Amino acid sequence: MHLNNCSDSELWEEITRNNPKAFETLFERYWSVIYGTAFSYLKDRDACSEIVQDIFLNIWQKRSEFKIGCLKNYLTSAARYHVYKKLKAKKSSAILYIENYDHLTILNNGTDRVDENITYLELEKSVETSLSDLPKRCREIFLLSRMSNLTNDEIAQQLGISKRTVENQITTALKFLRSILKNTAVIIFMIISMF
Repeated sequence: MHLNNCSDSELWEEITRNNPKAFETLFERYWSVIYGTAFSYLKDRDACSEIVQDIFLNIWQKRSEFKIGCLKNYLTSAARYHVYKKLKAKKSSAILYIENYDHLTILNNGTDRVDENITYLELEKSVETSLSDLPKRCREIFLLSRMSNLTNDEIAQQLGISKRTVENQITTALKFLRSILKNTAVIIFMIISMF
C-alpha cells in the first residue's frame, strides 16, 4: 500500500496499527496546516513549531486510545487549543516591572489584546462546533459564503443549485447559529471578522 495515496481514515488505521511510515506520512500531510493555524494567531515561529511537535507527539503516544473521525478537523482544533493555552499562560505569567507609571495604560492595552485573542478563540471554537451540527449541504454553502467569500450567484453556479436555495441555506445557518450562541451581535461580529 502506497501511504501517500491513502485517505485520512486509512492512514489513521495504519497509525493505530503502529505503522511509523503512516505516522510520517500524516506529519508530512498536515504539519503545515497545524503550523499555519497556530501562526495565524501567535506570529511566533518557535512557539508554532513547538505546538506542531506537541500535537504529533501526543497523537503517536496516544494512538491506541484516540478515536478520531476527521483528522484535519481534529488537528486544526488541537492547534487552536494549544494556541489558547499559550495565550492564557502568557497572560497569567506576565510579570511587568514598571519604572515609569505613565506607561501603565499602554501596557494594559497589550494585556487587553490577550484577553481579546482568548475570547476570539473561544467564540471561534463555539461557532466551528456549532457549524459541525448543521446539515452537510447547509454547512458547505455557509462556508463557501463566509470563508471563501463567494457571492450567492457563484455558490449557486458552483453547486448547480438555485440562488434562492443558497439564500435559504445561509439564512438557516445564521438562525441555527443564533439559537445556539444566543447572542446575535456576537455572531455578526464573529462572522464578519472570522471569515
